[in-house]
Amino acid sequence: MNTRADAPSAARDATSFALALWQLTKPGVTRLVLVTCWLGAALADGPLQLRPALLTLLGTVLVVASANALNMVLEQEVDGRMQRTKDRPLPSGRLTRDVALPFGVALGVLGLLILYFFVNPLTTLLGAVSLFTYVLWYTPLKAKSSLALYVGAVPGAMPPVLGYTGVSGHLNFQAIALFLLMFVWQVPHFLAITIFRRDDYAAAGLQVMSVEQGIARTRVAIVISAFLAALTSLVPAWAGLGGSVYPWVAVISGAAFAFWAWFGQSGRAVEVWARTVFFASLPYIVLLFTVLAVCAA
Repeated sequence: MNTRADAPSAARDATSFALALWQLTKPGVTRLVLVTCWLGAALADGPLQLRPALLTLLGTVLVVASANALNMVLEQEVDGRMQRTKDRPLPSGRLTRDVALPFGVALGVLGLLILYFFVNPLTTLLGAVSLFTYVLWYTPLKAKSSLALYVGAVPGAMPPVLGYTGVSGHLNFQAIALFLLMFVWQVPHFLAITIFRRDDYAAAGLQVMSVEQGIARTRVAIVISAFLAALTSLVPAWAGLGGSVYPWVAVISGAAFAFWAWFGQSGRAVEVWARTVFFASLPYIVLLFTVLAVCAA
């Protein structure tokens, strides 16, 4: 038995296995959650309390990672039919459901336990609602109706609220304003994806708007929802967040985003335009939350 020759192979297998588990949590999605949850904590009333903020961040990230992992378990066959997702750990065969399912459940249980014992019951309840909404409602609804977008936007808008309640211990109009900001922003953001990845969604049998109602209606919906996102970005100012600076930033950046969604269509292929809307939406939301946090410091 050549143990020296086997050691590098075992190390590679262990590294590959760890990487597959990491990919199961959708780290790209989790990064945005980290940012918005932390900024929500920074916006809570009073000075930032580091210990509850960090524990809230840890619990929230684990809950989100659990939701992503369980989503992949439920959508293994769907992911295998999509060009973008066919190399994910489950459809590629790098992980099995027997491993992924208990891993996802363990992440969720651990995250909720951290929120319950080290943060507060309210944040735990909101985290549980987010987890179960995403896994048990949003995920199966995607194959039936494009309305799944609005269901999925609920857990998607929850991280800044979890950050806020984790530090403050209560839910108020300011926390709701952060929720509304994230909720409405997700609509044009995701609708844009459904246009430039329409063929993938159709092949997978997912009923996104561009598949269910066509690209023309989806374009109109993107423009309308981009203007609604710009208007909703003013709600935090109404709730007393952001001081005198934030409303100006919200108006200028919101107008730029909305008008790009409207005028950016001219002279461009629809897929190219949709990609620009998608990529413009990311710095837009980060800018809004960053200005809110800086003005609260």
